[in-house]
Amino acid sequence: MTVPDTGTRTDAEAEKLVGPVIRGIDGDLAEAVAAAIERDNPGSEVVVDDQAGYVRISVPRRCVLTRDSLEEELGRAFPLSGLEPALAAFAGRLKQTDDQLVWYLERQD
Repeated sequence: MTVPDTGTRTDAEAEKLVGPVIRGIDGDLAEAVAAAIERDNPGSEVVVDDQAGYVRISVPRRCVLTRDSLEEELGRAFPLSGLEPALAAFAGRLKQTDDQLVWYLERQD
């Protein structure tokens, strides 16, 4: 379920959120990323904080974005490496493969 950010989270709750911050210059891409993340994280609360200049997309503790879901939302092929220019920042640690991006809190070496 996508939930707009109301700014009422406690500091402890905010510390546990992970995910990407997308530059706001491509609204279609930011919307597709948010929708794909919602699809790839069933049962998790997806928080979308649109600040016009950027869109912060957050999920508690672990956030997955797959290439398949993103391409389906965009309606075209899109390599995940193509997301890098739009990725202003992110919360958590990031593990990347050709098929998915995973943001998480704890080291997984």
